[in-house]
Amino acid sequence: MSDCCSIKSPAKAGTNNCPECGQPGKSVETKTLKQMVQPCHLELVNKPGFLFCRSADCDVVYFHPDGDCLRKPDMRVRVGLKETEDPVPICYCFGFTEAMAVEEIRATGKCTIPQRITAEIKAGNCACEIRNPQGSCCLGNVNAAVKKVMKVMAAKTSGALT
Repeated sequence: MSDCCSIKSPAKAGTNNCPECGQPGKSVETKTLKQMVQPCHLELVNKPGFLFCRSADCDVVYFHPDGDCLRKPDMRVRVGLKETEDPVPICYCFGFTEAMAVEEIRATGKCTIPQRITAEIKAGNCACEIRNPQGSCCLGNVNAAVKKVMKVMAAKTSGALT
């Protein structure tokens, strides 16, 4: 069995908190899991009850109260919340990345990605419950990422002026 298919079980099972970082997990539907995991994990994710670990610093992406853990290498996609190097996905339905937000802010001083996504949502063109590893709308994550980028860029600009 390759490394991508090895499941590292934590020492402590039976909780809805991530066994690695202790943060509460968020329930995720099986249809989301099946889109996210490497093919060798498809059988495992048939089991209901997996939770998403929202901690950016934790390598665990999904965990089950019975002790099974799926980590970043077990995924077919990069989990933006857990990535620090480009490309950092911020929208899975339309392919927006943090670098795209940076580029737009540098060029125009603002970022229209959230508005563009909102228009696509209104048009019925999103599938966040399947494409987003969290199994829910990514707009909150997108807005947070844009806000973070703008803050970092403002700090760099003000630092360059002093």
